[in-house]
Amino acid sequence: MIQRIQTLYLAICFIASGVLPFFVSIWTEKNGEETQAVYFTESTTAMVLFGLSALLAVISIFSFKKRQNQFVLNRLNIISNFILLGFFVYRTLNLSGEAVVSEKGIGITLPAISIVLLVLANRAIKKDEDLVKSVDRLR
Repeated sequence: MIQRIQTLYLAICFIASGVLPFFVSIWTEKNGEETQAVYFTESTTAMVLFGLSALLAVISIFSFKKRQNQFVLNRLNIISNFILLGFFVYRTLNLSGEAVVSEKGIGITLPAISIVLLVLANRAIKKDEDLVKSVDRLR
């Protein structure tokens, strides 16, 4: 049943964590007159966590027959996105304020968008599971 709404949420989550980081900057550093956009590929931690999030979303999309496993994979994905969000907060709070001026980019919100989409997917999976259990009761 790949045509469920949770598949749409998970596909958008995959796009937000697997495709968009290549195109949007995480933050912008300004050294004197020169402005440089920082992408996720410049940080090994961000690269690994974005890759893990995208991989878990794809695995979760294709495990539609096992709703409980899909639910658990989404929970793991939420945890990895919280770790990624914490890394970004830590990184932005520890930037040196005098030598380098920094601006946050739109890429820093991608883990939060993914978390919201994963929560919506988990709600839809739970609703499907409850529906299946109610039908089983009637048999």
